[in-house]
Amino acid sequence: MKLVLASKNKKKLVEMNDILSHLGIEVCSEAEAGVDVEVEETGTTFEENSLLKAKAVMEASGLPAIADDSGLCVDALGGAPGVYSARYGGEGLDDVQRYQLLLENMKGQMPRTAKFVSVITCCFPNGDVISARGECPGTVAFAPMGEGGFGYDPVFFVPGLKKTFAQLTAEEKNAISHRGKALEAFQVKLEAYLKK
Repeated sequence: MKLVLASKNKKKLVEMNDILSHLGIEVCSEAEAGVDVEVEETGTTFEENSLLKAKAVMEASGLPAIADDSGLCVDALGGAPGVYSARYGGEGLDDVQRYQLLLENMKGQMPRTAKFVSVITCCFPNGDVISARGECPGTVAFAPMGEGGFGYDPVFFVPGLKKTFAQLTAEEKNAISHRGKALEAFQVKLEAYLKK
């Protein structure tokens, strides 16, 4: 089965394929499906934004589309940046500037507890929808550490492993990450769906 990923993020595409390939599922990019969709993320929850993206790409491509909406929710900041994680601080910032802004806003803040949240939604041309949510608890580090990952990974610290997401191997990260957990729950639902 082929799913189109409703995202331009190449690292997200690799991560999705790593996790779903053993099910015989190939996740392709919008470009490979011949579509280029800009979706305005007007939802106030990860669920709403994930559905908006998957539905738009499914309608444009005519193929089942999978979307992930994810973000970092920091307790001391009232759950921010949350659904605005990719736009935190405004449109012009890159990943490094965004996590530097987060660290700036966290100065003197305690506790530093946070969680990454991911909601995976798949929309099928027949109108069926499968959705799953995953969360990974952690804390906001005092300084960036590690070279891997993307987004807020260098400042998201996992106390149990004593490392940030950016210091983990892809296998280590997929085993515990919010996206890994959401995809695991999604796989179970998808397997049941495909057996119908």
